[in-house]
Amino acid sequence: MPQVDALVAPALYGFQQAREDLARHTAGLTAGQVWARTHGLAPLGFHLRHMAGSVDRLTTYLEGRDLDAAQMEALAAEMEPGASLDELLAAVDRALRRAAEIIRAIDPATLAEPRWVGRKRLPTTVMGLLVHIAEHTQRHLGQAIGAAQLAQACGGKEPGTGASPPSMLLSE
Repeated sequence: MPQVDALVAPALYGFQQAREDLARHTAGLTAGQVWARTHGLAPLGFHLRHMAGSVDRLTTYLEGRDLDAAQMEALAAEMEPGASLDELLAAVDRALRRAAEIIRAIDPATLAEPRWVGRKRLPTTVMGLLVHIAEHTQRHLGQAIGAAQLAQACGGKEPGTGASPPSMLLSE
């Protein structure tokens, strides 16, 4: 990546991979599949919302700021069904773009500067947060792909029953 320090570029490459993999693995999913809780697992919709929200929250810590009330409200609502796949993917893209702008502007001389994470203010550094943003995004990318594949394979229905019980689909 031109004009991006080699120590911060991996996070940006991870964002690029997340966008590409999400587009490939979510194409054609229905609203029921996006919010399916097959086997009681968290739905794809949650993972997409959490990916966007966690990137936003961790980027806030990267900037040395505390979370605001809107971020805390969004965190509490991550499991709530209703948003469409397009809305969820757009939110992920916005969060990744905003984080990328901030990451691109990091002075490599500040990578060892102290930062904190969470209400407990767990200690880390700018570099530690960069690594955590990248790895956390990839973790939920993998879970999102798994949730999408499972929902698609089951057609939004609980495997083996042919039915979509309310306990398995948040959209019902």
